[in-house]
This record gives sequence, structure tokens and C-alpha cells, in this order.
Amino acid sequence: MRLGSVNYETKGKIAILTLDDPGKLNALSTGIRDGILDGLQKVNEDDNIRVAIITGNGDKAFCAGADISGFNFDPHKVRQFMIEVLAVLAAPENCRKPVISAVNGIAFGGGFELAIASDFIIASDRARFAVPEINLGLLPGFAVVRLHDIVGRAKAKEMSVLGDPITADEALRLGLVLKVVSHGDLLKAALEFAERIASKPKLAVQMAKSFYNRGLGGDEMRHAIDGFPLLFMHQDAKEGIAAFLEKREAKFES
Repeated sequence: MRLGSVNYETKGKIAILTLDDPGKLNALSTGIRDGILDGLQKVNEDDNIRVAIITGNGDKAFCAGADISGFNFDPHKVRQFMIEVLAVLAAPENCRKPVISAVNGIAFGGGFELAIASDFIIASDRARFAVPEINLGLLPGFAVVRLHDIVGRAKAKEMSVLGDPITADEALRLGLVLKVVSHGDLLKAALEFAERIASKPKLAVQMAKSFYNRGLGGDEMRHAIDGFPLLFMHQDAKEGIAAFLEKREAKFES
């Protein structure tokens, strides 16, 4: 089944959502965003589904983050864009059922944030993770709220202010991912893990997820939504995004 730019299929008690725009590295276009939201809503509503897997089509990318081509710098539109994107990034966390991200390539920016919003990450040995928004004069909205809980404050700050990618093995060492497998075995490993979860008592699994996620978000997420239009309106962000689109080095004033 096609939902926006996402392929949705089921295997027994498991739903698989495949982000399917490999030509754009599965970036968070409107089609991808709508497909994730619609797919996870179906997961929530289908009593036969116990676990969801999110992965990307192609060998290069799980998800390269936000699609910033043609970006509008109007502050009201920026805020609305942030609300829409953060709703998508929070969707795996808000899903009642466990969500596994099977990361098959780069997970940068919003793609990284989508992955860490999942309950578990299983990574290909080709996977790379980064929050490179700093290079655009921006910050990762969802990651600044979540990342320090996973890797600690110092590493979270380092990743946010440098934007350097980390390998799958380093992500495993940091506790970002559950396991690293060979690229060709990624979906098989994710399905095997999902089947193990699906064999457990449904209500207990859902309550475990709810208990672990309790207390996340709240005021911190609202602060991110309110604060990001200020960054987007700054000249550094305009220059950073323009340089990225023009494939040149940014020249920041501040």
C-alpha cells in the first residue's frame, strides 16, 4: 500500500514503513511526512499489528532530514513548518506500539531525530548518524530535547555544535543503537527482533513503552517550537541554507 511517499506493508503482526524517495535520500518531504503519520496511525488502529519497522529505500539513506529546497523564511511559516516536522518526528514515540528504525544508510538531521524517536534502532554497518544543522546556522529541534538523555550532555552538545557524523559502531558504543548488523541482513534482523516483541503480551509491552516515555517533551518541546523561527530568520541561517543549496562553503557573519 502506498501512503504518500511511503510504502506500507504487513508481515503477520508486523508493519513495515519504507520511506521511498531514494533520489532525494528519503528526505522529509510532504509525501514522506504524510506517509509516516498515516502509516503509524494505521499501526495504532490495527489490532492485528503489534510492532512497526521504519526503514528507507535504497543503499544510501535511511532519511537525510528536512527537504529545505524552496524554503520560506517567513517566521509564521517557519513555526508552522516546525510544528509539522516535530509532529512527524514525535510520531514513533507517540505510537502506542513499539517502533523499530532499521537504519540502512545516512540518518542526518530530521532523519536522525526520526530514528531516535523510535523505541529501538538496528543499524546497518553502513549507517551514519549526524545532526548537521549547525552548518546551516540552525539547531536540531527534536534532538536538543532528546539526545542528552541518550548519550549524555557533553556528547549531545558536541554533536550539536560540530555536526560531525558518527559511525554505526560509535552509535552502538554510545547507546544510540541496539545492534549493528551487516548491510544485507538489516531487514532480516529487524524482523526477527520485531517478531520476538510481537510474541510477548500486548498490553504489557505497550505499558512498558508508555512508562519509559513518560515525562518526555512538554515545556522543552514547546520551547523548541517557539525558538526556532528566531534562528531561521537570522542571517546565518539564510546564508547557511543558501550555501548548502549552492554547494559552497558558508560565510557566517556572527
